[in-house]
Amino acid sequence: MTARLMGRLALCTALTAVALPVAAQEDWGSYPGYVLRVKLIGGAQYEPLYATIAEWEAATGATVEILSRKNHFELDREIKQDIAAGTLDWCVGSNHTSFAPQYGNIYADLNNLIAPEVLAGFVPLMLEHSTVNGRLVQLPRHSDVSNLFYQVSLFEDEANKTAFEAEYGYPLAPPETWDQVRDMAMFFANPPDFYGFQFVGKDEAVTGRFYEMLVANGGAMFDDNWVPTFNSAAGVESLQFFVDLYNAKAVPAGVPNYTWDDTGLGFGSGSIAMDLDWGGWSSYFNDPANSKVAGNVGVIRAPKGSGGKRTGWSGSHSFSITEGCDNKAAAASFLTFLTSYDNQMVEARKGLLPTRAQVWVDAIAEFEAAANTFSAETMKTFQASMSEDAFTPPLIAEWIEVSNVLWPKLQAAIVGDMTAQEALDAAQADAAVIMTDAGYN
Repeated sequence: MTARLMGRLALCTALTAVALPVAAQEDWGSYPGYVLRVKLIGGAQYEPLYATIAEWEAATGATVEILSRKNHFELDREIKQDIAAGTLDWCVGSNHTSFAPQYGNIYADLNNLIAPEVLAGFVPLMLEHSTVNGRLVQLPRHSDVSNLFYQVSLFEDEANKTAFEAEYGYPLAPPETWDQVRDMAMFFANPPDFYGFQFVGKDEAVTGRFYEMLVANGGAMFDDNWVPTFNSAAGVESLQFFVDLYNAKAVPAGVPNYTWDDTGLGFGSGSIAMDLDWGGWSSYFNDPANSKVAGNVGVIRAPKGSGGKRTGWSGSHSFSITEGCDNKAAAASFLTFLTSYDNQMVEARKGLLPTRAQVWVDAIAEFEAAANTFSAETMKTFQASMSEDAFTPPLIAEWIEVSNVLWPKLQAAIVGDMTAQEALDAAQADAAVIMTDAGYN
């Protein structure tokens, strides 16, 4: 896959270099009586930040009216309905680097609204990936890449070690490859009470999981002329991984309907051996008040595919301002507040991956000072993954449209309605029409 398609997040220098000093931002402006209408992503990882909104309201005199708080797939559909109906009568919306290119010019260029000294605190490549057609249409809140969480006790159990090596011919240890994940998932599974693995199974979530497996196995979504090529041998190998686990009952029967909260809550329930998941779940997993695996969680970098590359689908959650916003200054103040140093520290303490360079440094130092070994090592693991493994999907307007013809076919193969090759061939034909109609070839 070319650099253009991969959009690789080569962050090593940015994340380990000495960062800019943090400038305290205390003056958020004055907007007494103003009501800022917003639409936000909801879910367990995202809620702690919203508890700070009252601080911005108290400082500015404005009130925030949250019109929606939904998962990103539902929010995306709602925003498209607003576009179609001409009802973009709100100011701030949650966004994502994977979703932003499809929205045209509904969002304002933040280069004209956010102070340069504020933008200087962000990792430059994250701002680059937040830019569409030369316009900074979103301010990155936190970044995403997945690594493998696992129940430590399962891998340390001597009976498991003996039985696994007898059956598979190599020692039981946290997996280095996805072939090993498949073996171990099948070994640990004891349905319907316990499963070796799980995965998201619908919407762009499963498209992304397939995409990163495809890349790790040496394949590509498109060739250099933007012709879809995901129905290659590497594509079939990638999809077959999910099919095999589903057929073996090594994953819960409901995975075709899973999205992100389902996998996070599933691993926290103690009924899953291994979970490929986002950093934002790490504090939940290790919280005894919520999680049955607290104190028994290990995390390693995502395993490698047959192409020798680790999976590393990545991007940034973000906030945008609509072009039709009736008070862009207030909206810009709100975005600056939500992504401030202090608020990124709030999110980093929950395991979310910051977009400000200084927060990486300070969050790790804070964890180490508190002897919070788990959080410090988890942050370092994700830092390494962001630096060396992470790549975005193609940052094109058609990504979600292509995803919407691909993921139902992935589902069909997983549940056995089509073979992997049949599913990918059918999706490739539909995706090729989309790309041709868009003028790529």
